Amino acid sequence: MVHVFLHEPAIAGNTGNAIRLAAVTGARLHLIEPLGFDLEDAKLRRAGLDYHDLADVSIHPDLEHGLAAVPAARVFAFTARSDVTFEQIQYTRQDVLLFGTEPTGLPEEVMDHARVTSRVRIPMLPARRSLNLANSVSIAVYEAWRQLDYDEVGA
Repeated sequence: MVHVFLHEPAIAGNTGNAIRLAAVTGARLHLIEPLGFDLEDAKLRRAGLDYHDLADVSIHPDLEHGLAAVPAARVFAFTARSDVTFEQIQYTRQDVLLFGTEPTGLPEEVMDHARVTSRVRIPMLPARRSLNLANSVSIAVYEAWRQLDYDEVGA
């Protein structure tokens, strides 16, 4: 299943929800430091419920280390500023879905990284700032999984 990268996540509850999503879909979750919370945070644990042991989660000190873990993967940077929408991508199991921190999204230097294959957006009504991070990750992961015919991990 796809790799989800959360670049410098700031809200424990959103990361907990992403852990739960990874557990139920088989997506691999990569957290790129610095994290805006302690991994023992009660909100993280509450949102992830008892799914922490069922999720494949890696923590990387920076984006370069995270990308080194998936050397051949395509990288799709999710942003509100793109003409390419998420359903236009033909996803593979090795793809990286890269999301930015909750308050500001991905910085330009990350979106301009040489490994970024494309900037991708999730459509919204005009004059809306952004979706919640956990909701955005869910939309993207389920589209990728749908395209992969909801194959089980390891199948």
